[in-house]
Amino acid sequence: MEGALVSVAAGALKPVLEKLATLLGDEYKRLRRVHEGIEFLTQELSFMEAFFVKMSTEEDPDVQVKLWMTEVRELSYDIEDSLDDFIEHAHDKSSKPGFMKKIKNLLDRTKATHKIAKAIEELKKQITEASERHKRYAIGDSISKVNNVTIDRRALAIFEDVSNLVGIDGPKNELLQLFNQEIRCESRHQQPKMISIVGFGGLGKTTLARQVYEELKEHFDCHAFVSVSQHPILKEVLGTIFTELCKSRSKRRKNKGQSLPLSSIEDVPQLISRILDFLADTRYFIVVDDIWNEEIWDVVKLAFPRNGYDCRIITTTRVINVAQSCRSSFNGHIYNMDPLSMVHSRQLFHKRLFNSEECPTHLEEVSSQILKKCAGLPLAVIAISGLLSNKEKTKDQWCQVESSIGRGLERNPTIEAMLKIISISYFDLPPHLKTCLLYLSIFPEDSFIEKKMLIRRWIAEGFIQKKHGYTHYEAGEMCFNELVNRSLIQPRLEKDKWDEVIVCRVHDTILEFIVFKSIEENFVTIIGVPGVNSDQHKKVRRLSVQNSGEIPVGLNLSAARSLSIFGNDVKVPSLLEFKHLRVLGFEYCKQVQDHHLAGIGNLHHLKYLRLNLVQITKVPEEIGKLQYLETLAINCFSQKALVPSTISQHGRLVHFIAYGCIMPDEIGGTEALEVFETSLDRHQSTVFFGRGLGDLTNLRKLRLAVSSYKAQRELACSLRKLVKANLRFLAISLSGKLNNLVEELNLPAECSLQELWLWGHSISKVPIWIGSLVNLQKLSLRLSSPCQEDLEILGGIPDLRYIFVRNEHCPSAEQLKAAMKVLMEAHPNHPTLVWQQEWRSMA
Repeated sequence: MEGALVSVAAGALKPVLEKLATLLGDEYKRLRRVHEGIEFLTQELSFMEAFFVKMSTEEDPDVQVKLWMTEVRELSYDIEDSLDDFIEHAHDKSSKPGFMKKIKNLLDRTKATHKIAKAIEELKKQITEASERHKRYAIGDSISKVNNVTIDRRALAIFEDVSNLVGIDGPKNELLQLFNQEIRCESRHQQPKMISIVGFGGLGKTTLARQVYEELKEHFDCHAFVSVSQHPILKEVLGTIFTELCKSRSKRRKNKGQSLPLSSIEDVPQLISRILDFLADTRYFIVVDDIWNEEIWDVVKLAFPRNGYDCRIITTTRVINVAQSCRSSFNGHIYNMDPLSMVHSRQLFHKRLFNSEECPTHLEEVSSQILKKCAGLPLAVIAISGLLSNKEKTKDQWCQVESSIGRGLERNPTIEAMLKIISISYFDLPPHLKTCLLYLSIFPEDSFIEKKMLIRRWIAEGFIQKKHGYTHYEAGEMCFNELVNRSLIQPRLEKDKWDEVIVCRVHDTILEFIVFKSIEENFVTIIGVPGVNSDQHKKVRRLSVQNSGEIPVGLNLSAARSLSIFGNDVKVPSLLEFKHLRVLGFEYCKQVQDHHLAGIGNLHHLKYLRLNLVQITKVPEEIGKLQYLETLAINCFSQKALVPSTISQHGRLVHFIAYGCIMPDEIGGTEALEVFETSLDRHQSTVFFGRGLGDLTNLRKLRLAVSSYKAQRELACSLRKLVKANLRFLAISLSGKLNNLVEELNLPAECSLQELWLWGHSISKVPIWIGSLVNLQKLSLRLSSPCQEDLEILGGIPDLRYIFVRNEHCPSAEQLKAAMKVLMEAHPNHPTLVWQQEWRSMA
């Protein structure tokens, strides 16, 4: 059912159609009434789907139409749940033979069949009534599909411009002057110098604070940058401050420094005491970003001592009263954030759309009108440029966008006006991208969201349509890239070694909008966020529980398709309350223990399961019953969890991550696996595991953290088998002296491998076999002391594009120059060479 997408607009209408056609088309021909109903539904629902798509582009549809769409959408979810229950029951293989058992199964099957027939009649009735109200469906123009979308580098450049270039130098210099730049003064009569940056959302307060922080932090003994957000948990905020301070001091002194045993921290006073002790005789620089109320600041400020060592504190806020409170705490300054000038707005706008500061003559006038309405809000400029980048560069197209903005921003440049611009960008999206964007509302404010995890969730929810010639994940990656290109999600500018986006975040103003839309459409129910109230009388479709949230008694959870728990203070509900989950995620949930997973085997429709930083001792054996499971990610907090042998029963498992786990020997049964990540130690030292690994011939990506492994020969043999099949990416992190494993690999020249990571413990020399890998494009390794022979081997790799090298001793300028000369002469495509210890990129 690759084309049966679930969407915000139409709910589960498409999956319902395909499941009805598949299930009842052949097996139940005797049920004439059902077949007539299916034929009617097929015709009507095709028109309804087009009508839903058209109406999804309307900001304010007719109230009657909106109510009708909601009714049909909710009904579609219920019908699909009934179909899924029937399919599960009809294909139940657990029943034992016997006359009475067969009679019971027949009766149950008959009841289920009539239940479906009744449900079809109910849906037919609803559609008939709708047809009488709407005699004719007006079908709008079809919305183009996104094909093979990659991230537009200009979309990334616009965020870099905001961070580093556009209009930031002036405000940054003003803040530096306020600090007087007396960073070497050690008068014991001084208290910390404080600046509170204030301004409404979308102005770039965080960006400005970050720029000053990066400019000055190295002048201090320790430093920290922490985001508070609208609904913070004080213990986590203070814990983050302490952790960042410890890390910065450790890095500066090149030792382990003081660590923070978070599990032992039980209350806020204890954390404040630890921070005060840590900073007592220290010059520190701390940024506390996005403070929403004075009460939070009144607690956080207690952790900052007046130690007389000329320290610095910056806060950012939208609320003038909070800024005044921050200033009075340390006799500091308030800096009012101004909008961008027209010159800087135009620079930011043109950089994204035209890759220069020049605008085509025929668009100059309308561009000026658009920028005038953006009123100097960087986020507004970014959102509108993302919208226009997907439209033809014609005056008529741009004038339509300009007229749709209205005059709100010119009169009232506030959050409400900002939401207007975001709504225009949202309603311009095709239906599948609307759905993918609104799904981001499940994540807490200020979350850094892993791209891979997000795409896996989209797939499990049924939002991604598989495209010919691409994997399901690659199709999801196109959707992710399109949202980046439209500037609706922000890539985290710290990319991976290959300069690829791996993490994103949602600006808090955009998050405010998509949370509102998600609740309005009953797409997501959010618990634990003050001020966000969902209708408790509606059935929950997707549930996100955050902060210290507790699910209200009486909330209907039986129809929930996904459950996402975020944080250590959330009360975990019983899985027995859920019947139709497709997605289950526990994020940073140390409170989750073995008993919380009771009943997981009854979640027959589960496709995605993530247990991140939990404290379980074993994965339930009944996980083997989850025949639709496609993604399983486990990361245990404090002890290793035993993964049962029933994991080998998963014929559909595609993505499997298991860290802090003890894997069974029987791993070869999961033959559909495409991505596998795990750690190997003395618990996984058996010959059987190494051999079974070689049976996973569908693997595209394999990541192994090896600390101890006796059966190295069998492991190397399996790896050679995998690269001869489909393996494109291989990463081996060596925690011990395992040079023999690297030598034993001896991968064949004619293999599928495109990326190779040899990480962790350094190897003494580059193996000769690496130089013959004909398809290798990216290589990352750690050498104890690279020599000329190593460089010559690297220079012999025919298709190499990127090299990432780390060595124990910092290379001299002469070594870098010699290495670059060898590689450049060997590769006309000019690979990128990076020596990690110096972080020097040479192109």
